[in-house]
Amino acid sequence: MKSNKHNLRFAFMLATFSGLGPFTFDMYLPSFPQMVKFFGTTASTIQISLTACLLGLALGQITMGALSDVHGRRKPLIIAMIIYCLSSLGCAIAPNIGIFIALRFIQGFAVSAGTISSAIARDTHSGTELTKFFSLISVMSSVAPLLAPLAGSAVISFTKWQGVFYLLGMLGFILSITTIWRLKESLPVEKRIRSNVGDMFGNFKTLLGNRVYMGYVLAQGFMLGGVFAYVAGTPFVYQKIYGVSPQVFAMLFALNGIVLITASQIVRKLAGRIPEHRILHFGLGLSFVATITVLVVVLTHGPLFALVIPLVCYVAAMGTIGPVSFTLAMESQGHIAGSASALLGVIPFLLGCVSSPLVGIAGEYSAVPLSLILLSASLLSIASYTFLTFMRRVKVQSTEMV
Repeated sequence: MKSNKHNLRFAFMLATFSGLGPFTFDMYLPSFPQMVKFFGTTASTIQISLTACLLGLALGQITMGALSDVHGRRKPLIIAMIIYCLSSLGCAIAPNIGIFIALRFIQGFAVSAGTISSAIARDTHSGTELTKFFSLISVMSSVAPLLAPLAGSAVISFTKWQGVFYLLGMLGFILSITTIWRLKESLPVEKRIRSNVGDMFGNFKTLLGNRVYMGYVLAQGFMLGGVFAYVAGTPFVYQKIYGVSPQVFAMLFALNGIVLITASQIVRKLAGRIPEHRILHFGLGLSFVATITVLVVVLTHGPLFALVIPLVCYVAAMGTIGPVSFTLAMESQGHIAGSASALLGVIPFLLGCVSSPLVGIAGEYSAVPLSLILLSASLLSIASYTFLTFMRRVKVQSTEMV
């Protein structure tokens, strides 16, 4: 019992770090229309602030993951949380959209340290236990997408959009203190790699050349790239096209958190009973059906509920694919878990940087770009897994049988 309680506390701590990212991205979404007026700019420009944050996170994950393999997990996390706190407060007092976008880049770079929590999980667990533990973290961290838009909507109901970033700064301060006083180092000195830039980049080169690993990475990456397009596009699709209020939008967006929690919990229960590959196949199939449905609803101008249901199913597919693709990708990356975890995180955010601005390419009153991006993300995810990982596994198994 004591071990289970400790595992729960440890999982909650790691989930808090990984959940900070969704808060950083999602909490200010209900404020988008308000920010357009405040800065006197366009919807696409406001969406660039999300892109800047994603780009900062993508570049930050490469840096943080490599540094955590060299210097341990704790020190980079402490420095990143302090920077996050300061940049969040800076966003709240930004005098113009240019400075705001620059600070969002820094904020995204700092929050990228949350990926170190995945490396910590890999340091302390392996195999099926890693799948179960990571699913537990996913269940807990999935509360962040559930609470973030609701919290953001609540904040702007009694104050201006700046209040969102003051609150994020407070969260950053609390996590800085938590890291200093509560988090123990999980990577012993003897297991760290040399502090050599060439070696660090060599690790990434090795990982990029690993077809099986990259198949899992891209399968998850394209799906998450679609999720970021969904995050950037739905504030305008729901509020401009369907005319819902910020409060109703927050409730609709909160469904994502509920679905992610449910999907991750189901994966956690099935791990060890059903092979992870079968769970992954189901998630990929569900994403394809969901995105085809979204496209049909958009082209036929279907009602709101007909759009919400397949979008929620797409999120459920992501909740299924995420934990198992992470486990399967990380299971043989031991000593370079930080770099492997970073690459596993950076690719989705790079794809998100591309997909997020595209959802507004046809204006605030068209959902066609969003539906096409989601379908493309699903197809590319299936193709990546099939040609890089699945066919390779089948070939290896056939060779072993001979």
